[in-house]
Amino acid sequence: MPKVNADWMNDPATRRVMRALREAGHQAYFVGGCVRNALLKLPATDIDIATDATPDEVMAAARAAGLRTVPTGVDHGTVTVIADQRPFEVTTFRRDVETDGRRAVVAFARTMAEDAARRDFTINALYADENGEVLDPTGQGLQDLAARRIRFIGNPDDRIREDYLRILRLFRFHAWYGDPVTGLDPEAVQAVRRHLDGLALLSRERVGAEMLKLLAAPDPAPSVDAMEEAGVLDRVLPGARAEILARLVPLERNAGLAPDPIVRLAAIGGEDPAHALRLSRADARRLRALREAAESSMSPAELGYRLGEDDGKAALVIRCALGGQPLARRDLARIADGATARFPIRPADLMPALSGPELGARLKELERRWIASGFRLGREELLRQAAEEK
Repeated sequence: MPKVNADWMNDPATRRVMRALREAGHQAYFVGGCVRNALLKLPATDIDIATDATPDEVMAAARAAGLRTVPTGVDHGTVTVIADQRPFEVTTFRRDVETDGRRAVVAFARTMAEDAARRDFTINALYADENGEVLDPTGQGLQDLAARRIRFIGNPDDRIREDYLRILRLFRFHAWYGDPVTGLDPEAVQAVRRHLDGLALLSRERVGAEMLKLLAAPDPAPSVDAMEEAGVLDRVLPGARAEILARLVPLERNAGLAPDPIVRLAAIGGEDPAHALRLSRADARRLRALREAAESSMSPAELGYRLGEDDGKAALVIRCALGGQPLARRDLARIADGATARFPIRPADLMPALSGPELGARLKELERRWIASGFRLGREELLRQAAEEK
């Protein structure tokens, strides 16, 4: 078996937690994403620890080592252990007793094999001890990770029936870790097609969170294409157009934009993506602003002025992707110019001669002329024009 060595493994806080469990006579292993990412030489976002100790035993071991605990999910076997002011989720080995496609009733287990069997994908059922020795209880995780293959553990139908969100997680993990050329595991896709109706049981919040994670991948286009082909995309985002992403992603790179799920969502569209995915109000407003700007007749300079440089560029690349047009470097420069432009007229400049709706209309008209001039009309000229039109 291979070994992993990551900075987070050698952190004194991490070692304190592992030592507390081991010295109390319990097993303790790093598990899931942190092990997977360490093998891929990627940073870990969360450090999860699996143990044969029950929650009560975890808390007793932590207290004996002078560590604080928070019973964040004891019914599901999870205790948060605080070491050096950092939280570590420690979860007892578990096995599913009952599932309904949305949540599971679990029982504590004593073996790693039982714990691994209830997880979703083979690449997420990899464990490592405190010395970095990797364990692969399914016997498939390491080879699947090397092949960049996202495969359900055991029977795909069983795994999906346990939690229908795993349908979306299949495509999300493929977007981040799968081979875009080889594509998805055929058995997994066939199982997905058999359980499409289960997606209706999921809350929009869970679907939205999963879709935003998927769309944040460096290039989610192959996975979203596969979602559309499998019938999933139309279930979660009716009317969305997957093919737009294949054009959008290279345009983003040419514009120097980082992956942004809201930009990508604005590009692929749909009947009402903000509602379908229960986006936050801020994300919903931004999505609408990007899509409306992309479909408007605003010049690149005005895009920068109205939206700022980054979102101005985003609206432009969405426009180019929708229309199948190339991205002109001069337009990016115009967006940058627009983002720094400041309209030189203030309401007080036109008062008291104008007020109320008339004042607002005149300001809007002067701003339109200023933008049309490429921001060249100065304050004095604009005020002269305003005076002549009283």
